[in-house]
Amino acid sequence: MMAPFSLMSVGANLLVKSLGLFSSASVVRCSCVAPVLKCFSTTTGGPPKRPLTAYMTYVKEMHPTISRQNPGVKNVDIVRKLAQQWKILTAEQKQPFQDASSTSREQYKLALEKYKAQLTPAQTAALAVEKRQKVAKRKAIRRKKELNSLGKPKRPRSAFNIFMSEHFEEAKGTNMQTKMKSLRDDWERFSTTQKQMYIQLAEDDKVRYKNEIKSWEEHMIEIGREDLVRRKERRAIKAKTTKDIKKKSKVKVLKAKAPKKKTGTAVKKTVKSTKK
Repeated sequence: MMAPFSLMSVGANLLVKSLGLFSSASVVRCSCVAPVLKCFSTTTGGPPKRPLTAYMTYVKEMHPTISRQNPGVKNVDIVRKLAQQWKILTAEQKQPFQDASSTSREQYKLALEKYKAQLTPAQTAALAVEKRQKVAKRKAIRRKKELNSLGKPKRPRSAFNIFMSEHFEEAKGTNMQTKMKSLRDDWERFSTTQKQMYIQLAEDDKVRYKNEIKSWEEHMIEIGREDLVRRKERRAIKAKTTKDIKKKSKVKVLKAKAPKKKTGTAVKKTVKSTKK
């Protein structure tokens, strides 16, 4: 069971006062955390919404109050400050929000079971496909972010893409779709001579990408991220690395076997003994 309405309200008020968020203005009475639990009532036959975590429950509860007290503060700054304050809350101060989150999860499980029970086999299969697609999309987004953070070179642009980036602002149309259509029509009306400049720029960009991706993939193998390297290139780079290692080892062996050069004194002694 959740804490009574009055206890939750008082707890929220005490938090604002004790943390001193943004200003010492009079504290506006916070609403109870209980309304947060309404978030997963099903909408037009859709699945129930996922429950909020304890932290998100805290943010949703505290944000309106802090926003009213500080109308000039940007939303991103309020959320950032709330995140900092959540970290320093005591276990006792976090408990009401954790209780609310726990109750939300229990209600979500019941709502989800009820929702699944009314689905037909076809709907269940469609839901599973949709879930897999969402998971794949999230993985793709995470992978893209990781590749960007590792500095993976951008793929080469086509001649049309270069033309489009240069003339997008001046293209006819009021939205993305109409501008794209206008640019496509202009490109198709271009003669081969007019397109040649962009074709050459595209070729130069291919060379740029080829050189940059080669260096990047070699670096990825060096730091142990072979999983990010194209399979064909991985084999080629490994073969080249092995060949270089063998070559260096061969040079070392030859140097070790090579006879030592005679010193100047040893040469003089050899000459004297010959004369005698």
